[in-house]
Amino acid sequence: MSQLSERPEKAVVGLSMPHESAVQHVTGTALYTDDLVARTKDVLHAHPVQVMHAHGRITALRTERALAVPGVVRVLTGADVPGVNDAGMKHDEPVFPDEVMFHGHAVAWVLGETLEAARLGAEAVEVDLDELPSVITLDEAIAADSFHGARPVMETGDIDAGFADSAHVFSGEFQFSDQEHFYLETHAALAQIDEAGQVFVQSSTQHPSETQEIVAHVLGLSSHEVTVQCLRMGGGFGGKEMQPHGFAAVAALGAKLTGRPVRLRLTRTQDLTMSGKRHGFHARWRIGFDAEGRIQALDAALTADGGWSLDLSEPVVARALCHIDNTYWIPNARVTGRIARTHKVSNTAFRGFGGPQGMLVIEDIMGRCAPLLGLDPMELRERNFYRPGHTTPYGQPLTQPERIGAVWDKVRENGAVAERRREIEAFNAAHPHTKRALAVTGIKFGISFNLTAFNQGGALVLIYKDGSVLINHGGTEMGQGLHTKMLQVAATTLGIPLHKVRLAPTRTDKVPNTSATAASAGADLNGAAVKNACEQLRERLRQVAGTQLGASAADVRIVEGVARVLGSDRELAWDDLVRTAYFQRVQLSAAGFYRTEGLHWDAKSFQGSPFKYFSHGAAAAEVEVDGFTGAYRVRRVDIVHDVGDSLSPMIDIGQVEGGFVQGAGWLTLEDLRWDTGDGPHRGRLQTQAASTYKLPSFSEMPEEFHVELLENATEEGAVYGSKAVGEPPLMLAFSVREALRQAAAAFGAPGTAVELASPATPEAVFWAIEAARAGAPSDARADAEAPVGA
Repeated sequence: MSQLSERPEKAVVGLSMPHESAVQHVTGTALYTDDLVARTKDVLHAHPVQVMHAHGRITALRTERALAVPGVVRVLTGADVPGVNDAGMKHDEPVFPDEVMFHGHAVAWVLGETLEAARLGAEAVEVDLDELPSVITLDEAIAADSFHGARPVMETGDIDAGFADSAHVFSGEFQFSDQEHFYLETHAALAQIDEAGQVFVQSSTQHPSETQEIVAHVLGLSSHEVTVQCLRMGGGFGGKEMQPHGFAAVAALGAKLTGRPVRLRLTRTQDLTMSGKRHGFHARWRIGFDAEGRIQALDAALTADGGWSLDLSEPVVARALCHIDNTYWIPNARVTGRIARTHKVSNTAFRGFGGPQGMLVIEDIMGRCAPLLGLDPMELRERNFYRPGHTTPYGQPLTQPERIGAVWDKVRENGAVAERRREIEAFNAAHPHTKRALAVTGIKFGISFNLTAFNQGGALVLIYKDGSVLINHGGTEMGQGLHTKMLQVAATTLGIPLHKVRLAPTRTDKVPNTSATAASAGADLNGAAVKNACEQLRERLRQVAGTQLGASAADVRIVEGVARVLGSDRELAWDDLVRTAYFQRVQLSAAGFYRTEGLHWDAKSFQGSPFKYFSHGAAAAEVEVDGFTGAYRVRRVDIVHDVGDSLSPMIDIGQVEGGFVQGAGWLTLEDLRWDTGDGPHRGRLQTQAASTYKLPSFSEMPEEFHVELLENATEEGAVYGSKAVGEPPLMLAFSVREALRQAAAAFGAPGTAVELASPATPEAVFWAIEAARAGAPSDARADAEAPVGA
């Protein structure tokens, strides 16, 4: 077992602990960015000047009337920017644009003594616009050849030979929806300037270092003149990885120009209409199977809706290509990707980061083709699982292919799948207007950032003279329990009780150059960095203890706050040990660092090993569908998920449950609608609130919900043998969608194949039922010759 994964005796990691802020969360005492306004004197409030057209060039911007509104202090425009007027890492996102690129684009910001004064001032700003043609939908973008960014191609084997050797060839298309993050806390920033001109920004951001970088270059400053802190976030899900930077820059610019603190917080409607979503995708595909139903070749083209700017669309598409295989070996493949440029908000990171979109394509293919092959969907999936010796289409060997089958078999056993499927068959035979179905799907999800440089983490650990410990790390807390895990890692490594350790808010002046808390790598990177810092301190203290106890440092163990010599009753309490070290002038602080080893990636050839390891899981979902309305309920879900040796089991189970429900929301409920007509509101987001955008709630939770973490699953080379948990469980919700497909097909003749829209709303399920009843042919048609176009 590696040093990184080995656990000491009486470890604090592995124990089920409540979230470190749970009490504050439920009592309402937890502070978020906007709560800090009440503690800050003379705050100004920022409000956007939004232009309600999808596309147009600004010909005039008049602010005089706004400045006449009582309480308005200043109107910020592009002319005020001392540095670079851009908030994007691709330099394509002006903070103050001269071209409106989506309905609701902010072109200026008003600062007021009150939020109401700023709002009225924003209404008074006059904007003249030369309207231009707009592209709203993916279909329009494809027809108009409206694309931007890279166009990666992933190839393996010989697809022509693969198709020639196929007994069955099918082709089809699939378009599926984007998704709103709908975090509880909207985008927020609070900026202040100190007496030396230093900028301090409190931001609800998943990437404080990048927020710092953007604020600095907008203000024309160096990074050491800007400090960004993230106390905590009320949810992020990827929506606060890139998009907070511009809002923080506006607040910082206002503070720099006025000398007063500036608060910027979006309303829910502003957040929905101004911030990016999960990328919707269009897929065109052609697949070949042999006579036994094993995949021989796949030719696919994926098009992502990137919105108006690139943001993170290129790595999102890259990850989609890297995950189109999911748990299946595809010996011959050619998959292309591209990014549509549309006049909508710039789509961005969202839990899974393109992985769900790629995996959904292959799962949809398997669900549609199984009946055409005369195979049970579970059987078709099993026949195509990765086996030992297989490599992915991008050339990475699988180190744990046996776990694909392990979680699959365990979930079938836990869920009594064979027995329940017989019961479902009997139920369906007796109920012509209500059908049930049970589907099992698996996942294989790569863990690490696609960009190798991001796979590094830092930490700063301080031990005070009284024996108390303060840890700082580069990860941010958005409710996922990262800070809880870091406390457990520190306590375990130092060998002290958990109550001895406290965690400080994430700040760029404590740990520099950090990566975003994203890609499910927060615990891997920051946990290893915290462990590294604590190991340095522990070794120094063991030297002190060895001297005090008359033994070699190698024979000293620190367990539960006591240093003991092996084979002896000699011991020294932690507090006394720390005090002794201080008087011996031993350094009691340490900076920790970690870089993920073994990664290499060539983006041009689209080959390499971009992931440290793969997380695995399987879910069995049972649904019941009403044949008159398409309404459905999820009767039961069983999940077995691989998190290695869990750092904090209760936290991890909560993440599995939450990820699954969020995935089910994306696939079955959440239906973003945009005005695609030619009227004055073209490009407007029509689902601007919880009243029109359906989110999963208690009523959509499975009536029975069983989650089990895979046992004996140590991950070598990861902190204390754990694995990532944040993103992978979202894809377990494919089981719900596939169960809905099978239930809809049950209204038709045996062997009926149905096409199912995504999201599979009750309306979509109803139309699938109608198609099954009518015996309509599947869109996945037998097609031996037609190539997949771009």
